[in-house]
Amino acid sequence: MTRRKRTARLILGLLTFLVLLAFAFPFVWMLLASFKTQSQIMSTDQLLSFKPTLANYTSVFGEHDFLGYMINSLIVGVGSTAFALLLGLPAAYAIARYHLHRLGLVILVARIIPGITFLIPWFILFSQVKLVDTYTALILSHMLVGLPFIIWIMISFFEALPKEIEEAGLIDGCNRHQVFLRVILPISGPGMITASLLSFIFSWNNFMFSIILSGEKTKPLPVAVFNFMSYAEINWGALMAAACIITLPVLIIALLAQRYVVNGLAAGAVKG
Repeated sequence: MTRRKRTARLILGLLTFLVLLAFAFPFVWMLLASFKTQSQIMSTDQLLSFKPTLANYTSVFGEHDFLGYMINSLIVGVGSTAFALLLGLPAAYAIARYHLHRLGLVILVARIIPGITFLIPWFILFSQVKLVDTYTALILSHMLVGLPFIIWIMISFFEALPKEIEEAGLIDGCNRHQVFLRVILPISGPGMITASLLSFIFSWNNFMFSIILSGEKTKPLPVAVFNFMSYAEINWGALMAAACIITLPVLIIALLAQRYVVNGLAAGAVKG
């Protein structure tokens, strides 16, 4: 290896380390703060050297129904992702195969428009039909984010699949619907996993719709974090512990499905 290549690799490694440090520092600070008392968090002298405590996690699960909030978030996340897949996969396949690019553009515009634009109409509509503080309202509102995202990921994925596969299915006697269900979907696993995972993460972290449309029965995790914030004080330790709990399930899922996410994004980015 030449000296120039070694220098270039060293510079690249250094830049990569700096980027990772910038992204990782907030998460490391959050994790450390979750094991500190309020005074330790406020003290700059105890940034790394401190006596850890589990009092914050005890407060989160002992004084609040955090397990119930996790179940609410799970129901809404899985429900919105499942219904978005049910509607989004056929829509993405139709747009990809019949070149309905104008329809795809309309869906993209719906995704670009800020979600707060739909918030008041959603609230008025759900109030009229008595659906505020129900899983139905949260699932439908979260689909507003997940459905366009799934469609746009799967459009590029379906366009990358060779048409010869579908033609072989048609020759064997399948109609278009059977080709989609029996041929296309079974080989679309990486794309579906990628779209599902990202849609679930968006739903899991969604705060704006949840703060308005949820109540005590359906309060999800992002809204429950407000329990640790008051007018006079913010309980930083419990807040950081709650943030770690919110982040952990998504982090585990992302690590386990990392290979499928990479394959899905790569497959959707290359047209063959």
